[in-house]
Amino acid sequence: MAKGTAKAATSKQTNDAGERPEAGVRRHGGRYIYEELRKQILTLKLKPGAPLDEISLAEQFGLSRSPVRDALARLVSEGLVTILPNRTTLVTPFEIEEFPKYISALDLIQRAVSRLAAIHRSEADLVRIRQADEAYMRAVESGDLQAMSETNKAFHMVIAHAANNPYFVGYYERLLGEGQRLIHLHFDFTVSSPSATKLGRDHEELIRAIEKKEADRAERLAHEHTMLFQKRFLDYMRQNMTESMVLV
Repeated sequence: MAKGTAKAATSKQTNDAGERPEAGVRRHGGRYIYEELRKQILTLKLKPGAPLDEISLAEQFGLSRSPVRDALARLVSEGLVTILPNRTTLVTPFEIEEFPKYISALDLIQRAVSRLAAIHRSEADLVRIRQADEAYMRAVESGDLQAMSETNKAFHMVIAHAANNPYFVGYYERLLGEGQRLIHLHFDFTVSSPSATKLGRDHEELIRAIEKKEADRAERLAHEHTMLFQKRFLDYMRQNMTESMVLV
């Protein structure tokens, strides 16, 4: 009986912590690998610059290389994975010296989409914006850093869609995606540090400006929101800068 049990146990697929997924999950292999790798990248379990080998990943997940390749291609399109000229695949590095450039780009587009959302938003857009903010606040209350990061991104993407300019949407989504690793760190710091400014309804005034179609005010508040993120992240850096800093 014990031998049969042991044999059954060892035949199971295990999960991402060195174990492979259950057979039922394998039917959706590409999506599963994408979601698992994305989660590990955003939560910094997979560090910036870490190599990603198709063969090793296929063995880890108990799948063929084809769904692994599809998952990596999707992550490349989101800017989370990079393929070098020599075909080496790795988690996209983030040099901390590039942070000011990232903030400049984020600030510019965040101001633009917020301004346009205030001008063009519909009543349906307002409902979606409110719902997205409520989802974000539930994540804040739960303390789930991954959920906080995902719902924060979703909130800003709803505003981008309300801006009614599809040219902004793709670039903004990629920019937010690339910054989620930083946002995860800043959320972790904000939740855990007694000296950090606590998270609250950071989006409320921006929502109200969009609701009232106050374009100038919406743009100003979007800028202040970006600067608040910058401040929180730099506060994190000042308290956690070490030789083993994961972003370098």
